[in-house]
Amino acid sequence: MSRTSDINKAPGWLRNPDVQSSFQAKAQQFYYRWLFFSSNPLAVTGLAIIVLLLLVAIFAPQIATHDPIAQDLTHTLLPPSGEHWFGTDQVGRDVFSRVVFGSRITLYIVFLVTITVTPIGLIVGVAAGYLGGWYDRILMRVTDIFLAFPGVVLALAFVAVLGPSLENAVIALALTNWPPIARLARAETLSVRNSDYIAAVELLGTSSIRIMVKHIMPMCVSSVIIRATFNMAAIILTAAGLGFLGLGAQPPSPEWGSMTSAGRQYLLDSWWLVTMPGSAIVIVGLAFNLLGDGLRDVLDPHSH
Repeated sequence: MSRTSDINKAPGWLRNPDVQSSFQAKAQQFYYRWLFFSSNPLAVTGLAIIVLLLLVAIFAPQIATHDPIAQDLTHTLLPPSGEHWFGTDQVGRDVFSRVVFGSRITLYIVFLVTITVTPIGLIVGVAAGYLGGWYDRILMRVTDIFLAFPGVVLALAFVAVLGPSLENAVIALALTNWPPIARLARAETLSVRNSDYIAAVELLGTSSIRIMVKHIMPMCVSSVIIRATFNMAAIILTAAGLGFLGLGAQPPSPEWGSMTSAGRQYLLDSWWLVTMPGSAIVIVGLAFNLLGDGLRDVLDPHSH
């Protein structure tokens, strides 16, 4: 039975209890998880906002109504209007266009940090949990050192040493966001390390690396994905904080945190300078939290 013919028979094929192939089993698992996920309106709302953010970032040149860095000193601090939907800033730049292009910087930071810290945390946690002994002590003590400091404070310290820039902000965020994932992966590994199936593959003479990669890491992936999704919200807030303090993306880059910082001195008379980028930070951060809640309900076996 081909995949094309199988898919053409959906949803009956997806609901059929008589499973004919591994592909059908995986498709059914995904289908039922999607049904469970879609029954949570808050999670769907979070996913929709994130998809919208992705589309805005991809099509930013087409969506933006003005050049995000072009200054026009004859149109400074204009309130929201038909020409400037979110108003203009202190040097006449269109705030709406800057918020739109700022979505690219936000997603760049979030996804670059996430794809960096997730594998590192997973590898460290699984190695510590499975190998135990001195490996566990050394790896976890290093993890504890990073966890002993608040993430924002540690990120500030790293950026202060490395210098203010977008790339250094990404490095600082990566250095401060892998320890929680490592702790989680270690806990998941400890729960399966003494399982019968692990003992069976050990009796077959399977190497420790293969056991960790093929048999333990897949068991940790669901929990790590959930944690990484929640981390994205924290990364957005921390990156905005660094930008607010002038340690992230540098002007004239339309980064939401730096936009908020630049507009605070005009807050009383030109509220839109802070409200628009600040609202974007809050909405996107909330969306990742809502998505994380939905994924936890679907992927975490302990929640069922």
